[in-house]
Amino acid sequence: KTMPEEINRIVTDSFSTFLFTTCEEANENLEREGISKDNIYFVGNVMIDTLLKLKSEFNNTKRSEKDYAVLTLHRPSNVDNKQIFKNILESIKIISEEIAIIFPAHPRTQKQIECFGYQKYFNFIDFNSNSYINPKKSINLLKSLSYSEFLKLMINSKFVLTDSGGIQEEATILEIPCLTLRKNTERPITIRQGTNILVGVEKEKIIREAEKILKGSFQKEKGRKKGKVPKFWDGKASQRIVEILLKMDIHRAKI
Repeated sequence: KTMPEEINRIVTDSFSTFLFTTCEEANENLEREGISKDNIYFVGNVMIDTLLKLKSEFNNTKRSEKDYAVLTLHRPSNVDNKQIFKNILESIKIISEEIAIIFPAHPRTQKQIECFGYQKYFNFIDFNSNSYINPKKSINLLKSLSYSEFLKLMINSKFVLTDSGGIQEEATILEIPCLTLRKNTERPITIRQGTNILVGVEKEKIIREAEKILKGSFQKEKGRKKGKVPKFWDGKASQRIVEILLKMDIHRAKI
C-alpha cells in the first residue's frame, strides 16, 4: 500500500460494478476484500492485446542483434532516494562494461539525475541516430519514447532492467529476461510463470543476475522454469470484456 497505484486500485474497485481481472489470483484477492464474485470476471490482460497487435508490425524491422539491454527507472522509491539511485546506477555501469545499456528516461527521472548531479553516469544519445548504441559500452540515456518506439527497442534487446509493472508483463510475452529493480512486485505471475526475477536494489544481486543472462545460464539455473504465457494473455481480453458487457445488457433488457 505504499504504491499510489495500489491505493487507486482499491478505491476504484470499491465502487465498480464490473471488475475484469488479468489473472485468477486477482479474483481471489478481490473476494478477500469483500467484493462479490458475481462482479468479478477473469478475462486476461488488455495491455497484452495492444502489445501483440503492435508486435506484428515490428517483426521485420530489427535494428540490431540483441547487443544491448534496456533500462527503465521511474519509481519514487528508486529515483527520489539519492543513495538507492546511486547504487542502481553503479551496478548498471558495471554491467555496461559487458553490454551497452539503452535508458529511455522518464521526465521525472531526468529531473532527479540533474538534481543529484548524476550526469557523469551517462552518454546522452539521440534515438533516431543510426549510431544510437555507443560502441564503448555505457549507459546510453535518451529522452522518453513513444510506446511503439519503446516496444521496438525492447523487442530487439538482450534483456530488460526495470521498476515498471507493465514492462514485467510485456517481457514475459516477448520471452525476454526481465530483472525487476524492486523488493516486491504487483505482478507475481510474471515471476512464477514468466521471465521475471526480482533483484531488489542491491548492487551485488543486480550484477550477478545480469551476468547469468550474459553467460546464457539464466534459464539453465537449477529450479528455474522456462517462461510461459499466462492464461488468457492471448490478445483477446478486450473481446471477452465486450462479450460479457453485451450479455449483461441483453439480460437486463429482458428483465
